[in-house]
Amino acid sequence: MQPVFPRQAEITRNTAETSIHARINLDGTGQAEIATGVGFLDHMLHALARHAMIDIMLKATGDLHIDFHHTTEDCGIVLGQALRAALAEKRGIRRYGQALVPMDEALAECAIDISGRPFLVWQVPFSAQKIGEMDTELFEEFFRAFAMQAGIALHIVLRHGSNAHHIAEGCFKAAARALRMAVELDPRAPDTVPSTKGVLEA
Repeated sequence: MQPVFPRQAEITRNTAETSIHARINLDGTGQAEIATGVGFLDHMLHALARHAMIDIMLKATGDLHIDFHHTTEDCGIVLGQALRAALAEKRGIRRYGQALVPMDEALAECAIDISGRPFLVWQVPFSAQKIGEMDTELFEEFFRAFAMQAGIALHIVLRHGSNAHHIAEGCFKAAARALRMAVELDPRAPDTVPSTKGVLEA
């Protein structure tokens, strides 16, 4: 099913801590052009784009001399805002998505509701405090910022896993697959907001 309108958005956000420009296309092919200054975050966002089949361009500069927190969180904010803008009234989408993704010994699960009511459930214990130079606690900050700005209920749960790299990658790939399902256009309801209320807002 082809979209009848372009499901795309472009967002720029400048603060004293970061400067971020992002563009997304929900009906893309998974192309990614990512440069955050945080190597592992770039790696995860490439995986997010590829497995969600969403084209993502994101360029960020931030106060990395302090730490990676502001850049990681603000990337989540901008991507969430872009998703919300690209979905517009959310007509014709499936709304819900879920995925269970193995990454070697790790198994990550994600469920999404594009509800207009943002919430994050994050049950992901990491086996290490860092992956390279990146603090593993920052992944929760990224997904919380993303969920709050996108207006989605996002649940990410680690079923099991021991390798921190595999855990993080499994979470991003599960989120990507669930997001792909949730934003897909439903051929059985092409011009319908999938809610008994008729709107998907808080």
